[in-house]
Amino acid sequence: MTLFSIASQKNQWLSARLGVVAGNVANATTPGYRARDVEPFAAVVERRHVDMARTHPAHLNALGAARAARPETHEMATGRVSHSGNTVSLEDELMKGAEIVRSWRLNTSIVKSFHRLFLMSTRDGGA
Repeated sequence: MTLFSIASQKNQWLSARLGVVAGNVANATTPGYRARDVEPFAAVVERRHVDMARTHPAHLNALGAARAARPETHEMATGRVSHSGNTVSLEDELMKGAEIVRSWRLNTSIVKSFHRLFLMSTRDGGA
């Protein structure tokens, strides 16, 4: 697994989580709707299956093809239930949305920094 692969997986997870948060907000007034969230990113990475691949009979490549795992959604355990049976808290969902945006920006800036370092190391040609 490379940094770029992990960053891509994290962005896919953030996208899935943002979709679930948007669904919660859209159903904030739906009677009986139960707020949902995705499993933590660490759980997605732990389930990730990496196939080992040999590039030469004497070598073992630990960076084999990795299969992406989709995050699973689950009902959130919450103590707040409205009179209609809805468990969505708009304040919580807005905070999650802001957290997702911050995480996406951090992830993107780390990838940009490593990309710049990689480009600088290839341009110098070892000189």
